Amino acid sequence: MIKRIDEMLKLWAEDLHSPMTTSFGGASGGNMIAMLMECKGELIRGTRGSRVLLDESADIELIVNKHLPPQLSVVVWEHYCNHESFLSQKITHCGCCRKTYYERLHEAHEYIAGMLMGKAA
Repeated sequence: MIKRIDEMLKLWAEDLHSPMTTSFGGASGGNMIAMLMECKGELIRGTRGSRVLLDESADIELIVNKHLPPQLSVVVWEHYCNHESFLSQKITHCGCCRKTYYERLHEAHEYIAGMLMGKAA
């Protein structure tokens, strides 16, 4: 795995795809529209302690949802956004063995890094 991409994906999942508790302003999760409705249009970014730039979060969201091959996207979603399953369950959901799971995760990291570098160039 690429450490920098791993950290970015962890923060992306935390910021956009983790359910919010009432201490964070309700149950809207990472849905921007729901948060705007909840705050009556006054959304203050960074309320949840975001450490990923907004552009990077948006880029990662787009890459994971639109550009990653499906088998890589599933691994990324399972690994970073599914906090309720054990690793064995995540691997089973992805339909591969443990070694393949981590190979796909590394491949996804390389793909995401390449896409982010391509955007910067």
